[in-house]
Amino acid sequence: MRTLVEIGSFIKLQRQKKEMTQGELAKGVVSLSYLSKIENKKTEASPEVIQMLCTRLGIQLDNELETTIQEKCKEWYSMLFAVNDKEEIVEKYHEVQALMDTNLTNSLLLFEIHKVRFYLVLGKFDEALDKINELNDVSSSFDNLHQFYWYKFRGNYNSLNGDFNQANRLYKLAEEKINQIELEDQEIGDLQYTVAVTHSKLRNTLEVIDYASKAMDVFQREYNFIRCAQCHILLGISYRRIKMYDKAIKNYNLAKHLGELNKDNQVIQLTNLNLGYLHAAKGDTEDAINYFAEVAGDERVAHSERLGAITALIKEYYTIFNYDKSEEMIKKASELLEIAKKDVYTGLFEYIIQTYTYAINREDEKFRMLVTDTFIPYLKDNKDYANLVIYSKMLAEHFEELGKYKESVKYYKLASSTYEELVNL
Repeated sequence: MRTLVEIGSFIKLQRQKKEMTQGELAKGVVSLSYLSKIENKKTEASPEVIQMLCTRLGIQLDNELETTIQEKCKEWYSMLFAVNDKEEIVEKYHEVQALMDTNLTNSLLLFEIHKVRFYLVLGKFDEALDKINELNDVSSSFDNLHQFYWYKFRGNYNSLNGDFNQANRLYKLAEEKINQIELEDQEIGDLQYTVAVTHSKLRNTLEVIDYASKAMDVFQREYNFIRCAQCHILLGISYRRIKMYDKAIKNYNLAKHLGELNKDNQVIQLTNLNLGYLHAAKGDTEDAINYFAEVAGDERVAHSERLGAITALIKEYYTIFNYDKSEEMIKKASELLEIAKKDVYTGLFEYIIQTYTYAINREDEKFRMLVTDTFIPYLKDNKDYANLVIYSKMLAEHFEELGKYKESVKYYKLASSTYEELVNL
């Protein structure tokens, strides 16, 4: 039996989906005020009224289909949980939506909540936000299972939009629901991994190690070695940040080994990229260049990761005064950036390319104006402390070379204070 809360929410969602007003739905069935009470869970309508409203909405009450709908939904949810072909995900979505359009089902709310994740998987962020806003109207009727996914998927949305503090707050709310519902272990591990990623973005190193280790325990029990590899990469990043390089390398090598065993190129090259960052941090320029070159030359790698590798090569070649190679990488990055504009966040890469272009060409005034007036404020706004240290120091060295010592000291101080903040995060 459906509860008063469920029926009201279902009627409201179906009406909104069909773009009907309350007046259009209520006409000839119930009064407008009575329908409003039904939708807002203030009264319980008779089965006859519910039947008439469903008929007006073009949906049926068929309990025999409930098991089929639940099975179809579960299959679709699992496709959103793992890496799958987007066309298959969309095809399965339309199949389930067709059932939802013609049946009043207990699965409707959970299906609608999963649409947030669906739109994010497809990169349709505006649609995801529209769905979040739509579901806000009925969120007070969510049970604990609904709330778990509601918080988790809203956390996903905020994370993808760069609001990691808000994402972390929502993930914590999702985590609080775990003991109140039945979840498969892999779902718990996925949330723990997601929390670890978010803490990594916030540079909360100890929390990353804690949550990544918990997630790895789950994935090891599930024999999900690719997810284990992802946890090893997170642990490697954390140990690199606290300069425990041996532990970092050990985790990266384990991740790479698992990637090679499973023939997962994405894991292999993500590990190479992070090994490049590690050796760059240690000052091992030759090794850093070799790892970055592996990623930069692989056209199967995602645009954002290739751009990360190519712009890292620009820096490394510039550091050893190999300006010809640096310019070669600038050209390569610019070409890829033009291709990637539609599917990656490109602001940082654009600034890096322009900064090194002006530096190599000795366009001092353009370099100064770009870094002081635009790039550094951009990094501050985005709380990108690691790059803020790099480019504050680069600007300080530029002013020192020109004999502008007052300005030089200012940016050395900014680099130093930012580094201290970075270490203490």
